[in-house]
Amino acid sequence: MKALSRAFMILIFGILYVPMMILVLFSFNKDNSTGSFGGFSLRWYGELFSNADAFVALRNTLILAVCSAALATVIGTLAAVGMHKMKNKYVKGAVNSLTNVPMMNPEIVTGISMMLLFVFVGGMLHLTNSLSFWTMLIAHTTFNLPYVILSVMPKLRQMDKHLPEAAMDLGCTQLQAFFKVELHQILPGIITGAMMAFTMSLDDFVISLFTSGIDFQTLPIYIYTMTKKKVTPDVYALFTLMMAIIFLLMLLIQLRRSGESSKEKNGGKG
Repeated sequence: MKALSRAFMILIFGILYVPMMILVLFSFNKDNSTGSFGGFSLRWYGELFSNADAFVALRNTLILAVCSAALATVIGTLAAVGMHKMKNKYVKGAVNSLTNVPMMNPEIVTGISMMLLFVFVGGMLHLTNSLSFWTMLIAHTTFNLPYVILSVMPKLRQMDKHLPEAAMDLGCTQLQAFFKVELHQILPGIITGAMMAFTMSLDDFVISLFTSGIDFQTLPIYIYTMTKKKVTPDVYALFTLMMAIIFLLMLLIQLRRSGESSKEKNGGKG
C-alpha cells in the first residue's frame, strides 16, 4: 500500500512539475525550436530583454500588483481588526463566511460579474471606456482581501487582549494603542498577507482578462496573446522568470511562517 501511495504521489508531482522543468530547459535552447534541444544558450533571454512590449506589460503587472497589494493590506488589516472586535458571534460568523466568498468563488464567475458591474456603472456615468487600470485595481484588491484577512486574523487571536487595555490605562487613546501595541503584534501577519496579495495579483489571468481595458495590458494577458501565434523560446524565458519570482516569494512566505512557528514554540517552552 505504501509503494502504491508513493507511486501515485510521484505521478501527481510529475504531472505538475515535469512540464515546468521542460519549459525551463527549453528557455536555454540555442535553436529556434520548441521541440528539439540544440544546446545551452542565453539567446532567448537576450531576445526577451530587447522586447519593449514585454517590458511594458511587466511594468504594468508590477504597478498593478504593488498597488492592489498595498490597498488590500490596508483594507484587509482594518477589516480583520473590526471583525475580531465583533461581539455577536452570529454576525461575526456571517461576515467571516462572506469574506471567504471571493477566494472560494470560481475566478471566471468573479471576473464576469465584475466586468458586468463595471460596464453597468460606466454606462450610467457615460464613460467611453468602462474598463481600465482602475477597474483592474478594484478587481485585484477585491480578490486579494481574503488572503490578507486570513493572515492577520490568527495574529489577532494570538495577541494578549489585555495589552491594548494596558496601553489605554497608561494614557493612550484607542488609536494610539492600536499603532503602538496592536500593530506590532500583528505585523508578521500583515507582511505575510501583503506578500500573498502581491503574488496572487502578479500571476492572475482570468479576472484580469475580463476587467482589463484596451490601454492597459498585464504580463499574463500579453503571454496569452503571444500563444495565439507561433510560440518562440523567448516566451519560455518569460515563463521561467515569472516562475522564479513567484517561487522566491512563496519561499520567503514559508520561511517567515517557519520562523514564526519556531519563535512561538521556543516562547512556549520558556
